Amino acid sequence: MKNVFAVFFIAVLIVGFFNKPITAQDKPIQIALFNPVQIFPENTSITGLRLNILYGKNNNVSGIDWGFVNSTTGKQVGAQWGFVNLVDNGFLGFQSGFVNITDSKFEGLQWGFVNYHKGKVSGLQLGFVNYAGSMYGLQIGLINIIKQGGAFPFFPIVNWSF
Repeated sequence: MKNVFAVFFIAVLIVGFFNKPITAQDKPIQIALFNPVQIFPENTSITGLRLNILYGKNNNVSGIDWGFVNSTTGKQVGAQWGFVNLVDNGFLGFQSGFVNITDSKFEGLQWGFVNYHKGKVSGLQLGFVNYAGSMYGLQIGLINIIKQGGAFPFFPIVNWSF
């Protein structure tokens, strides 16, 4: 089991760091106490590492995102760990937090107490409460809701859509 997580973690790192070429406007690191007290303004894209001590907000993030409250207004690619994770425009990778909220398309693994996704989820949701607008994958938790296209609209312990 450790090997599976190690391979998954390495794959997330590779996808996060090498998913797109770094442009002149992308910054390799962001450190934020709270927005707007952060190294770069919120409309900057980060390709590399973002550390959010209390609350950080940026446009796009590719790579490792770690902090108390992580907010991305664009696309998030890579691994995201925090107490609260907010992504507005799509996610690819691994997301872990007490509360994970994403819009648009989610591809990967979402692991938290509450996983809420308004758009389409492709992958796995592990949590106490899992919600997906539509899904191609599996939900494991006490409360599992798939609004459209699920095996069941609501089902405890496990729900799926393939």
